Amino acid sequence: MPKPLALALAAALVAAAPAHAQTTQAGWVERSNADAKVLLDAIARFSPEFATQVGLPEYDTKVADLKPDVDKRSRAALVEARGKLVRMLSTERDPNVREDLQIMVHTADEQIEGIDLNDKYLLPYTDVGSLIFSGEFALLKDDVDAKRRPNALARLQCYVGMAPGCTPIVADAKAQTTAKLGDKALLGPYRGEVEQKLANTQRYAAGIRQLFAKYKLDTPEAKAALDALDAQLKDYDAWVRRTVLPRARADFRLPEPLYAYNLKQVGIDIPPEQLMKQAELEFMELRGMMQAMAPAVARAEGIKATDYRQVWQALKQQQLSRGEVEPWYHQVLGHIEDTIRREGIVTLPKRQMQMRLASEAEAAQVPAPHMDPPPFLNNHGERGTFVLTMGNPGNGQDKSQSYDDFTFKAAAWTLTAHEGRPGHELQFAAMVERGVSLARSLFAFNSVNVEGWALYAESEMLPYEPPAGQFAALQARLMRAARAYLDPMLNLGLISRERAHDVLTHEVGLSEAMARQELDRYTFDSPGQATAYFYGYLRLQQLRLETELALGDRFDRKAFNDFVIGQGLLPPAQLAEAVRTQFIPQQRRR
Repeated sequence: MPKPLALALAAALVAAAPAHAQTTQAGWVERSNADAKVLLDAIARFSPEFATQVGLPEYDTKVADLKPDVDKRSRAALVEARGKLVRMLSTERDPNVREDLQIMVHTADEQIEGIDLNDKYLLPYTDVGSLIFSGEFALLKDDVDAKRRPNALARLQCYVGMAPGCTPIVADAKAQTTAKLGDKALLGPYRGEVEQKLANTQRYAAGIRQLFAKYKLDTPEAKAALDALDAQLKDYDAWVRRTVLPRARADFRLPEPLYAYNLKQVGIDIPPEQLMKQAELEFMELRGMMQAMAPAVARAEGIKATDYRQVWQALKQQQLSRGEVEPWYHQVLGHIEDTIRREGIVTLPKRQMQMRLASEAEAAQVPAPHMDPPPFLNNHGERGTFVLTMGNPGNGQDKSQSYDDFTFKAAAWTLTAHEGRPGHELQFAAMVERGVSLARSLFAFNSVNVEGWALYAESEMLPYEPPAGQFAALQARLMRAARAYLDPMLNLGLISRERAHDVLTHEVGLSEAMARQELDRYTFDSPGQATAYFYGYLRLQQLRLETELALGDRFDRKAFNDFVIGQGLLPPAQLAEAVRTQFIPQQRRR
């Protein structure tokens, strides 16, 4: 889910307020939310699309600030906000509010560090088509209040310079890059990244037109703005080919400080070399488990093979048509929810889960199945959505090379557990229903927590799945272990992209399209992020065992899982501290 401040979800100690809290839970949350406005305003002013995504309608007609010296201005705003938060912290006595203030100070520090590192190492370059699609799509969704949707036209008119006080954002993007073109010490973007983004531009433009038509906003004024957008994006792409591509670098690797920053941002708190060693062991163990299980799966499915790779490819032949995908996934979801209730695994949200197929523009922006989270501010019943992708990953390659990794029957079990319930969707919905402070719902995000919970959710459901579903769950975990050593190996220059491709296609069993998407992810789409899955799962399973050992026969699986969900998105060390100091003592007193 690669979004600014990652459309952060929530981390809050709402399951059980600490005994030493000096105010009621509602009281401290209200006070903390007032404090959070300091940082939220500093960020939303420069990235109003982010503000729209998290539920602030007052920013709906505004667009990203790419004007001169935006890095200096945004950095100054963050420094000012940080100073205010530190002063608040110096006088605050409530432990809950203090923890929220500490979260926000840490967030400001990391944002400032990111600005400084990018300014030091990288030539600025903006994928304008993707930015505009995100800004429009945030307003043009079924769950968005219909009264807000017309703001999509006002925002579009600002993007193309047809609104008072607005200049075309493509002009601002050009000027931002041009201002630093003469600095030869700055690294240009990776060539493969630029070429992929150029290939996706028309998908974004078409996707925006489709959204305006879908919501009956294709008025003459809208058509004029859409026509202007088409022309401006074509001109911008031509400029990128003339100006940016000659500065593009052939080596995808980031300077080491930037890659280290990426790892820290997603929640990795151990050296990459240590992470690789742990992941390599897990990979070998999982490969052995799949081989041991392959003959039984083959017998159950009528497959004439015993090698796990051949059995896996045979299972992938059970493809669902586009019209069959959603019904099959909903059927699997029903089985999963029945199991969750019967086995007492975790408390289910009151909201029903939403699921849909991605548009071509969405698939171009986020090629893999994903969770489109609900707004965490001013939520009036909006729900997150499990988005399934089909077809080409949208990078200009042969369209016949489509995914077959998510649309066959066995895959639905573990993918629903991961993206749906009891994974991401349950985590998001539970946090919305419980209500959390803004600091913990917007600023405590880390992928290690989010993806760790989703993999843990897969493992909770695995014993109750049919053999083919269990086999698919092991394959999915095999891929996450591969990610955790291939991503750092690629970025540290320890393996070639070609050799990593062979691992993903031959050993893990990914399609060519999926392998390409994975390698793009490790090398330029989001270097470092893919490591969070394995590491988050490792830390959460370690915490589960530690808790079982501490409580013995008093350990309650559902209570533990509910408590973890109640902590939102705390980083691993803080989550472990909450379990040790709150959950374990509570359970011992029962």
